[in-house]
Amino acid sequence: MVSKRQVSGMNNKALLAASLIAVFVVGYYGASSVAFAQYMGNVGQSGETGKYTLEEALELQQRRIEVANANPASGSGTPYLDASGVGGAAVISAAVFGGIAAAFFIRGRSGKYAAMGRG
Repeated sequence: MVSKRQVSGMNNKALLAASLIAVFVVGYYGASSVAFAQYMGNVGQSGETGKYTLEEALELQQRRIEVANANPASGSGTPYLDASGVGGAAVISAAVFGGIAAAFFIRGRSGKYAAMGRG
């Protein structure tokens, strides 16, 4: 007959082995997927790199800099306080999760399992 302690030891070993296998598999496949953030395509004989030539890309960036300098009030273009921006998303998610947490706290203070004499 197998005791509970022996079964627990076998479960721990199986869990450790499965965890190690998972770490190695994720590491193997994670290392093979490399991202090229600014990759524009293969460089051809005349200097073209996918969509643009190097000169076209530099001209486009120069025009963007000129437009940004001509309109300083427009900012960087990142809408921090807009609902679709960084700050707006943070405020909306804080309100949603804060409301859920408040509902749980309020419900937890009353009911069948609330501790007697605490509120």
